[in-house]
Amino acid sequence: MPSNSEAARREILELIPQVAVYFRRHPAPGMPDGLRIVFESHSLTRRHGAVVTQLGLDSPLTVSELAARLGVSLPNASDLVGDLCRAGLADRAPDPANRRRTLVHLNPEHRADVAEFLEMRAGPLLRAMDALTPQQREGFLAGLRAWAAEIADRE
Repeated sequence: MPSNSEAARREILELIPQVAVYFRRHPAPGMPDGLRIVFESHSLTRRHGAVVTQLGLDSPLTVSELAARLGVSLPNASDLVGDLCRAGLADRAPDPANRRRTLVHLNPEHRADVAEFLEMRAGPLLRAMDALTPQQREGFLAGLRAWAAEIADRE
């Protein structure tokens, strides 16, 4: 990391664990009661939460798309989707454009809770971004994209 000063490097190494702790909390503080109850009663984990998050952002998705987005194998993604379907959080349906594909939908009954949860989880970052200038926001997003690409290349 030759372009980073030692002070910036140290600060990054101190901040990353703080961010990681925030996203590791389970059940997440502020999770809507309906969603929390489903997660607890069906022993769903953060990995299931990652699938729910993707379905809350873009639904429907194929199991293959979910596997690629989450960086997991197709059988793992299929197992996670199966658990979510049994819990009533997701539904599978044939793709009308291609009968060989299955689409995974977020159950409409839980869509509002998932949207509330996504807003709550993103809230601190969105508020921090609001405090930045447009140039700082673009710089932050560029750095976040580069970090995500670096992580994806290593897995």
